[in-house]
Amino acid sequence: MAIELGLFAKTALASRFTDWAKQYGPVFPLRIGSHGLMVVLTSAYHATHLLDKRSANSSNRPPSFVLGDLVFAGDHPMFMDANERWKLRRKLYFQLMNEARCNTEHIRLVEAEATHLLRDLCLEPDSFMQHPARYSNSIIMSLVFGIRTPHYSSPHCIELQRIVTELSNLGEIGASPPVDWLPFLKYLPERLWGDWKTRAARLRQRVLNLHSPLVDRVLERRKNIGTAATFLDGVLDRQEKLQLTREEIDIMCGNLLEGGTDTMATTILTFFQAMVTYPEVQARAQKQIDSVLTDGECPSWSDYDRLPYVAMIVKEVLRWRPPAPGSFPHTLAQDDEFEGMKFLKGTSVVLNVWGIHNDESRYPSPETFEPSRFAEQTRLASVYANAGDAQKRDHFGYGAGRRICPGIHLAERALFIAMAKLLWGFTVQQKLDSSGNPIPVDVNPATAYRDGFLNQCLPFDIDIKPRLGRQEMIMVAAAKAENDVLSAYE
Repeated sequence: MAIELGLFAKTALASRFTDWAKQYGPVFPLRIGSHGLMVVLTSAYHATHLLDKRSANSSNRPPSFVLGDLVFAGDHPMFMDANERWKLRRKLYFQLMNEARCNTEHIRLVEAEATHLLRDLCLEPDSFMQHPARYSNSIIMSLVFGIRTPHYSSPHCIELQRIVTELSNLGEIGASPPVDWLPFLKYLPERLWGDWKTRAARLRQRVLNLHSPLVDRVLERRKNIGTAATFLDGVLDRQEKLQLTREEIDIMCGNLLEGGTDTMATTILTFFQAMVTYPEVQARAQKQIDSVLTDGECPSWSDYDRLPYVAMIVKEVLRWRPPAPGSFPHTLAQDDEFEGMKFLKGTSVVLNVWGIHNDESRYPSPETFEPSRFAEQTRLASVYANAGDAQKRDHFGYGAGRRICPGIHLAERALFIAMAKLLWGFTVQQKLDSSGNPIPVDVNPATAYRDGFLNQCLPFDIDIKPRLGRQEMIMVAAAKAENDVLSAYE
């Protein structure tokens, strides 16, 4: 099967892969150009065996001239092979976001920022599309630099979102010539293909202009005040051993911001879409929360086991509209064989998350938002990801194998806490037009999201209002969170 150049410029690639899987089977090859070979996995069983159980052989990355080389100059972990440089970065990331630290050190920050999110929605409900990005960005900014994002209009938050959108757009198939498969196209005059080299060069400068001043602020603080318990401080304290260049440090910190901001914000916006579209789900969750918590009590991480339906909602949001529906390709380090299928060294392996999440044999009526499908899988996603059992896996929203999202423990907690508090504090419903008619929210996967690598929500309207008696409680809790936790950060 051959792919015509530019075929996917305006097409949902993961959806096309899913259609092909129905025709050619859950594992099918694609030949791109003269020598590029890709295998698409639209099966939890094959993903588990080839990416999880054989992760030692399936954790490399394919060439990425545009993003990996032109934008990040080989310093971004997402585009690195699974070599020693990549392993070091993953080790540092896991040291920051491992489960123990999330439970004992980071949870107070997440709880406080989630309470601040509720406050933001009370004060500026019409800006509901911006508040989740502030929430997610402030958590990761605080952990990496010790610097909060107090408002969605904070310049670094706005610029980061713009950069992530441009990365997603520039990384989309069709946005640049397929130089990784047909290298001679590097010499094609760029005016014939959307000035892709100029776009990449400008994006690189924007990335450095965003991250370098944040690193400078930490260096200045260390000189004038001293060290703090942040990711960057930990790296700088070990710099004599690590021997990282300044640009490597900038990009490594930036990678955490990119990965920790947009995907979580998009997931919360998708949660809003689902609650408006399926009000019975929202009502059932609120009923469970009200039955478990006493008057004046707001949900917290300690309530996870008492609120299983909220846990199911988190999982269903990630299944229904995964933030990265196509995943980023893995590459085989050596030849491999599985169940009679031979895979050559250098083959790119794509985890078709969208296709797996819409497999009717695995998730009946997949287009319907139905949290109860996870009634027997209410433990954290990391538990099922580590089990190595395709049948027990809840979803693939965090990826698979050694390339699984290193922030899975932090994300699981931040998403549950945010959604539980939002359900406790607010009711979301369709907005009314000037004639009093409800305005439907578009949740069509083909029209409700931006084209690109990430599944970013296009603007939509909802009506979000505090539940009876909640606003006063939220404002009191937000003031306490500011005084007890958030004031410790810049």
